[in-house]
Amino acid sequence: MKILVTGGSGYLGTHVRRFFDADDLSRRSGLDILNLLDTQMAADYDVVIHLAASMDKSHENAEEVFLTNVEGTVNLLRVMKEDSIFIFASTKDVYGRFADNFREVPETCPTLYAGQSPLEWSKLVAEHYVDYYSHQRRFRSCVFRLSTVYAPASEGNTPGFVGHYADCLDQGRPIRLPGDGRPVRDLLHVDDFSRACKAFIDSVIRHGTYNLGGGPKNATSLSNLVEMLETASGFQAVLGAPLPDPVPFNYVTDISRVMQELDWSPETDNETGLRTLFALGSESEAAEQ
Repeated sequence: MKILVTGGSGYLGTHVRRFFDADDLSRRSGLDILNLLDTQMAADYDVVIHLAASMDKSHENAEEVFLTNVEGTVNLLRVMKEDSIFIFASTKDVYGRFADNFREVPETCPTLYAGQSPLEWSKLVAEHYVDYYSHQRRFRSCVFRLSTVYAPASEGNTPGFVGHYADCLDQGRPIRLPGDGRPVRDLLHVDDFSRACKAFIDSVIRHGTYNLGGGPKNATSLSNLVEMLETASGFQAVLGAPLPDPVPFNYVTDISRVMQELDWSPETDNETGLRTLFALGSESEAAEQ
């Protein structure tokens, strides 16, 4: 089975590509999802895991974000062959402030516009294109609305906030927590995301949209996350001035649909996963294997 990962040199893509021993379509590999000649290569693959995206949330750069995240996605969808598989990495933030209405956020949470940035809105628009083209061209499709996926550092990549906190600890820089550290997020290790991709590939589901995160068992406040990172690293955190409250304030994924339909659940608990963010933890785990 031939697998292509777009953005396969990025923060998550580096690890997903290694997990599947997949090929890379990214600017670092000399290819671009905005180049029609480059995206034509997707027609030769059984599975495309689409991670490449502009992560810019600024309204000033909205046109560039929509071009990359929507048109770039459509360029791939137009060449997918029948019965191939397209997996699209979307985001929990398509729900915006409506997620605060749920203790555990389901796929039925509203996605009406409520101030989402160009990044989140472009992801939601692209989801609809995935649905349209996969039905019209008769290939299988999966949308994962991701919640706080974290990964070990890789060269040239900017981490999410979990990796950022780890870097701050490692380098002795202050950590600034939103909402005085009270907001709650559920964490998902990148290897569990890869396993979810594999679960869809191995399933008989034709089309699915799933919220994907660590779920209640891997939910933690940001202040407790810092404490866990301290334990994992052996370093002492320095806290800086707090940041404003985030929107939504809390987010915990309802993973019941993906568990039921794909027979998937997170295998990496927070304590184990966070150790992989530090070189010492990674070396220790490698020695034990």
